[in-house]
Amino acid sequence: MDPVPALKEPLERPLKSVLGPATAKVMAEHLGLHTVGDLLHHYPRRYEERGQLTHLADLPMDEHVTVVAQVADARLHSFASAKAPRGKGQRLEVTITDGSGRLQLVFFGSGVHKPHKDLLPGTRAMFSGKVSVFNRRLQLAHPAYELLRADTEESVESWAGALIPLYPATAKLESWKIAKAVQTVLPDARDAVDPLPDSLREGRGLVSLPEALLKIHRPHTKADVADARARLKWDEAFVLQVALARRRHADAQLPAVPRRPAADGLLTAFDARLPFTLTEGQQKVSKEIFDDLATDHPMHRLLQGEVGSGKTLVALRAMLAVVDAGGQAALLAPTEVLAQQHHRSVVEMMGDLAEGGMLGGSDQATKVVLLTGSMGTAARRQALLDLVTGEAGIVIGTHALIEDKVQFHDLGLVVVDEQHRFGVEQRDALRGKGKQPPHLLVMTATPIPRTVAMTVFGDLETSVLDQLPAGRSPIASHVVPAADKPHFLARAWERVREEVAGGHQAYVVCPRIGDDADEPGDAKKGGRKKSAEDEAEKRPPLAVLEVAEQLAKGPLSGLSVEVLHGRMHPDDKDAVMRRFAAGDTDVLVATTVIEVGVNVPNATAMVIMDADRFGVSQLHQLRGRVGRGSAPGLCLLVSEMPEASAARQRLTAVATTLDGFELSRIDLEQRREGDVLGQAQSGARTSLRVLAVIEDEEVIAEARQEAMAVVTADPELSAYPGLRTALDALLDEEREQYLEKG
Repeated sequence: MDPVPALKEPLERPLKSVLGPATAKVMAEHLGLHTVGDLLHHYPRRYEERGQLTHLADLPMDEHVTVVAQVADARLHSFASAKAPRGKGQRLEVTITDGSGRLQLVFFGSGVHKPHKDLLPGTRAMFSGKVSVFNRRLQLAHPAYELLRADTEESVESWAGALIPLYPATAKLESWKIAKAVQTVLPDARDAVDPLPDSLREGRGLVSLPEALLKIHRPHTKADVADARARLKWDEAFVLQVALARRRHADAQLPAVPRRPAADGLLTAFDARLPFTLTEGQQKVSKEIFDDLATDHPMHRLLQGEVGSGKTLVALRAMLAVVDAGGQAALLAPTEVLAQQHHRSVVEMMGDLAEGGMLGGSDQATKVVLLTGSMGTAARRQALLDLVTGEAGIVIGTHALIEDKVQFHDLGLVVVDEQHRFGVEQRDALRGKGKQPPHLLVMTATPIPRTVAMTVFGDLETSVLDQLPAGRSPIASHVVPAADKPHFLARAWERVREEVAGGHQAYVVCPRIGDDADEPGDAKKGGRKKSAEDEAEKRPPLAVLEVAEQLAKGPLSGLSVEVLHGRMHPDDKDAVMRRFAAGDTDVLVATTVIEVGVNVPNATAMVIMDADRFGVSQLHQLRGRVGRGSAPGLCLLVSEMPEASAARQRLTAVATTLDGFELSRIDLEQRREGDVLGQAQSGARTSLRVLAVIEDEEVIAEARQEAMAVVTADPELSAYPGLRTALDALLDEEREQYLEKG
């Protein structure tokens, strides 16, 4: 009998068997904590020193905060109100201080009696609540509080040690209640199974897992916290890298058909027609891909390239090589608009080489078919037939390609565009379509810093295209501060008119669509944040339909303005894109549908409204849609945010650098890593709790090395029961998709 399960019992215990049912319920619902182990891994966000007070001066607005401070004074006021017309209403105002600033607390109604008794001047306590502004002063209304007395046994016990841990909390569960719960389960930390091999731990001088858990929750000194964090970072990095290394190892065991291009086949014919030479980068990356295709286990490669670096051409050449070798290639796109567009551009690039079996087709030609969900039955039947007979060498489509009905003659290569929109299930479903697993090439235009690539796409080898092809023009970007300088916005519309007068076209991008079906959440989000950036945030984000109407009537009257957004019928979308591509439309007002892959070389200007509502990488993606021809591009980032705000600094960063990798670092530092690792949307906590992808570059790189060594020597990890347990824990709780976010 395998002894492993016995090892993990104590930490597997459900919280509801240890804590009160109400507390356990809140922990499960609001913090996603279900077991003793989950709670032990819910680390403090920061620590307060007993003798040192929180900086009240820099409290974040609208956030749930916990502060340790001293009561300066408390005053009870009576007032008249609808409920207490005779001046019987009571309001308790308490001022607390920490040396750096003062903060007002308010209690109303019958809720004033207890705090009035407890909060005497000079009392120290922890206060927890939501920071708001009243009469231009910061205040906490009805905060929860916990007195810090040195006299009672209980509080000495729970606040012992010089450092008070403050936990990520919620309105339903204050930090000190979490601390008390942790206190209850802390003895179980002694039974925590250590996932790190002893040799690794000793070699790097890391403390044991039980010790790390004790030190992170009950540190006596800052050194304790540092030791604990250093150790826990390693756990996260190492277990994650082992999971990825095992996946790479398993993939490397799979058989694949080597695909070598024929000497003077389709690829040679295609290259001979290219009107330009490949950039050095394109040649280097193509060689890496062709070398992989020639081996007898499947290629798994991530192709990263700036917007417009010519990734599609590199991918197309790989597809042609496979067709040459007698196989078929499939290109998967995340949306129908993109699939149609890829199909158009591939057919254009190939010319008569895409007309296999047709009159006028070249001898080496093959057939290129499109397969999407909204195709008519007849067209779809023909496409499926071409695939199963092998008539079509190249198929381009959405995940309609993955359906059971779709059969290939001999699928040799799958190219996935914009990887992060495809789950591993789809990857595996497509794999199953080949007689043997096909080779896989993943393309992404989002520049991913090396460590994130190692963490998110750790099971793929990476190729990077970082030069722009000749003939691409630089893009000038400027921030347009609409609130501070309204005349700048007027000038922006003049610039759009000038571009159109010069025979070019422009995009205007908005965060929302603006029909009634709009997600109410969007508008609310805009209204909920109250801060220095209050004014700009009060109104909902600008919407495509409203902006298009205002522009057509006002600053852009006389120009042809059309709209494009995700809720239009696919045929309508396609018609709009066709008219824009053909130059019939001067200005396209759109949502971020155009972010990925829209290629209109004649579009030279882009105005992004409420640019502060988009992420840094997203702005960079959007901007890549202009300057695709020989005329220089212009991108104007319109924002009403005040100059000093973080949002404006982000925009300035985008305006001042065209280097996507640099921007993705800025983006990462500003958002939590969890967003980058894909769990932001689900609201679940990220698997990374102390590991910061950017700062801990070294740890991740070293953990990857160590993980590869362990897995190569012992793929089943039979010598490492603790590591196996940790791995199961990482891989079960719906984390599979986080890991394979691919």
